[in-house]
Amino acid sequence: MNRIIYDLCARHTHLRLGHVTRIMGIVNCTPDSFSHDGKQGDACLEYSYKLIQDGADILDIGGESTRPGAIKVPLREEIKRVIPVIKALARTVKVPISVDTTKLEVAARALEAGASIVNNINGTAMDQGFMKMVRDYRAAIVIMHRRGNPTTMQSQAHYKNVVREVIEELQISVEKCVAIGIKKDRIIVDPGIGFAKTVEHNLLLIEHLDRLNVLCCPIMLGTSRKSFIGRILGNEVDMRLMGTAATVTAGVLRGAHIVRVHDVKAIKETLKVTDAIVNAHA
Repeated sequence: MNRIIYDLCARHTHLRLGHVTRIMGIVNCTPDSFSHDGKQGDACLEYSYKLIQDGADILDIGGESTRPGAIKVPLREEIKRVIPVIKALARTVKVPISVDTTKLEVAARALEAGASIVNNINGTAMDQGFMKMVRDYRAAIVIMHRRGNPTTMQSQAHYKNVVREVIEELQISVEKCVAIGIKKDRIIVDPGIGFAKTVEHNLLLIEHLDRLNVLCCPIMLGTSRKSFIGRILGNEVDMRLMGTAATVTAGVLRGAHIVRVHDVKAIKETLKVTDAIVNAHA
């Protein structure tokens, strides 16, 4: 397990003196990414190197779009998209590699190839086989909150108290992982911004992100270029950097340990100032 993950898990309940927010850089090895930055093959590999140069602490490699309405990618195609990239990166870079997938075989192949983190958007609906596989590889896992699937999730965005219900549902997933043998210090939680959430739900979750500390796991926030930012600003996906920076700043001030973003270089500068504010003391 990479030192970055250990450090996050060891520190998350402590005073945030000396806090450094980690950046997970998004690498979409897919032609239909909502953010219009999908790449394949060697282009995906070169883009990964660029994100590291820009300041990414973790790379998240995905081969299937999870945007609302996305079509599922066949197993063989997803393996073809991501495994060669992960193998090449594992031989040449030192940053932790995450695989963004819901498929057990893709995750297992990725961990065998050199990944050390599994980012599973199924989160609260993971099956036991998947969790056992993560346990057996001694990998870290990101548990994201979501209801339904990319086709149905927005029809399930109904909550009486979105913050409380997201925490409760994530708690169930954390407990399932621990019960099956995944070490607590290898679990990261993600409130699932944009997944079965309205604009108001997303804003409330960011505003009250610190309440997720009750789960005693590092918190990851993924807001980059998402549609709720576009709804607020009236901007298309490639014009949402400043809105993303605002959500990242708000999230870090409320306890985010990792931010998952596309625009690594710009967000690195945003975090340098935000972390300085977090670390300021009389």
